[in-house]
Amino acid sequence: MTPFKICGLSTPETVDAAVAVGAAHLGFNYFSPSPRFVDPAASAALIARVPAGVGRVAVLVTPDDALVSAVIAAGITILQLHDVSPERLNELKSRYNIPVWLAAGVKTRADIRAADMAAGPADLLLLDAKAPNDAPLPGGNGLAFDWRLLVETRPGRPFGLAGGLGIGNVAEAIARVAPALVDVASGVEEGAGVKSVDKIRAFASAVRAA
Repeated sequence: MTPFKICGLSTPETVDAAVAVGAAHLGFNYFSPSPRFVDPAASAALIARVPAGVGRVAVLVTPDDALVSAVIAAGITILQLHDVSPERLNELKSRYNIPVWLAAGVKTRADIRAADMAAGPADLLLLDAKAPNDAPLPGGNGLAFDWRLLVETRPGRPFGLAGGLGIGNVAEAIARVAPALVDVASGVEEGAGVKSVDKIRAFASAVRAA
């Protein structure tokens, strides 16, 4: 089964549901403009519910050292970085000695090639739809990019697929692209930032069916 990540969790019930359905990774969003934002200190109690062996991923946008230290202290085991330089990514990976993912927006084949080059020592390249110019968030906008781009232009490293995935299309995405990971946020929500236990279960079933 393709590993999957449920991203933007913020309640004990949805954390427990994601664990129960076999999510390989749980994502916690520390970008304050996001409706999925959780405070690092408050997230520690949620992270403590996650068993060993399940990734605890921090979603970070151009984070400063204080924020990275705070999420590590909360129990995070993977850093998912948006809008950082290759040098910053390498610095954080070396300092904390934990897996680091680079998240990048895609609209064209050139975007895929550029992201692959920028990922440097990243353990995973997470490809999302490029945010519209007026979007307040770099990801989590519920948009998908043209997956056919990845048939012709594949990164030279493990990559995850995000952006616009949901119960109805994740099986098709896996069949077309064969990513190392699928990542869902808005696709299992009842409203902005409000996760649905039933949708989390249905998403996991769709991944298994693929």
